[in-house]
Amino acid sequence: MSNREHEIYDVVGIGFGPSNLSLAIALEEHGASGLKNEISSLFFERQSSFGWHRNMLLPSATMQISFLKDLATFRNPTSSFSFIAYLHEAGRLSQFVNNQDFFPTRQEFHQYLEWAQARVADRIVYGSDVTSIRRSTGAGPELSDSLLLEVADATGRVGRVVEARNVVISTGLVPSMPEGIERDERVWHSSEFLEKYRRTDPGELRRVAVAGAGQSAAEIARFLYDELPHAEVCAVIPSYGYSVADDTPFANQIFDLGAVDDYYFGTEQTREAFWRYHSNTNYSVVDDEVIRDLYRRSYDDDVRGVKRLEILNLTRVTGVKRAGAETLVSLQEGSDGEVRELDFDLLVCATGYNAMEPTDLLGDLDRHCLRDEAGRYRVERDYRIVTAPEMRCGIYLQGGTEHTHGLTSSLLSNIAVRSGEIVDSVVARRAGRNDGSTVLAEVGGDIC
Repeated sequence: MSNREHEIYDVVGIGFGPSNLSLAIALEEHGASGLKNEISSLFFERQSSFGWHRNMLLPSATMQISFLKDLATFRNPTSSFSFIAYLHEAGRLSQFVNNQDFFPTRQEFHQYLEWAQARVADRIVYGSDVTSIRRSTGAGPELSDSLLLEVADATGRVGRVVEARNVVISTGLVPSMPEGIERDERVWHSSEFLEKYRRTDPGELRRVAVAGAGQSAAEIARFLYDELPHAEVCAVIPSYGYSVADDTPFANQIFDLGAVDDYYFGTEQTREAFWRYHSNTNYSVVDDEVIRDLYRRSYDDDVRGVKRLEILNLTRVTGVKRAGAETLVSLQEGSDGEVRELDFDLLVCATGYNAMEPTDLLGDLDRHCLRDEAGRYRVERDYRIVTAPEMRCGIYLQGGTEHTHGLTSSLLSNIAVRSGEIVDSVVARRAGRNDGSTVLAEVGGDIC
């Protein structure tokens, strides 16, 4: 970690998953374009190396979006950072085309992400945790043109203070467990699945449960059924069965670029309709192929007179008790049904994630960030938090903007274009400051 006393960057990214990787690429291509106002940038990532949902890189698991929705193509179809460019360099382009599939495996897409991040590695500092952000008073005590970030190394020691004219926060989603249930060596969240599974003796797992109704839950149930031929797998589903993801062409328009504008500038009724009619494109749904795989396994069990895959419909996990080597899981059918306890060797909770919440990271800066009537951050169309007039620097969010930008805010579908819009915003705002003009923030007709 550098010990330089004072470093100033136009953009500092906090977190380095696919979203900020896409931003780093957009910044790289902006600098290579020969345009004026090249942007200096640096990204800090808590992990020691790049990784994106590593613990869900299950065999044969595929992406749920087209390979064309990569880190760059929708922003720049000629980008050398595209998935096609990666395949060409890897020598697999013709083989991929011959496969006649729009959806690469998750493993291959992760290899693509690693390939891309290696090309912008000079912008990334791994094993670094931004512990606080505060205002810089370089423009005077009443104004702040930049922010100061304190960065700790892997030991927790703060060894670096960086000044940023703009901060882009992309710290990712937070794993969500059923209420009152804590993770331990026999109770896992899907986000840690493969890591913990590899440290477990499969022979010890005779009866396992997977809670959840989404893609991860179904994939883990299928994986455990195939990997543990001696074990019973119990799928605990709050709905009556797995629901299929709607990936039909008209419904998929929800992920088109124009849909972000329709949502952002739409009425409350329009936004509510987006969620009511189209949340089944992504939330608590499963690909048709995975559902059919699981049903086929269940049917084959019936034919053979065994019961290795059990589906508990309309059932929720309400508690877990440890009794020696036993893990007693409390299950409730319906909202007021009888609670029963079953003994499992393992419970995997594929129960989703909570949205990114940057409040703690922002600390005292939070009081300068404006909120709506529901207490949520007001966010510009360019993904910048609306701030009080004394805050002239930019705080951008990659995630946590579902209330303003719609369903795609935490998804891969729009990251290439979103990153380009953030770069354009940074460039425009800097040009505005340099020529002496005033940059105003406008949301919902209010000038802030």
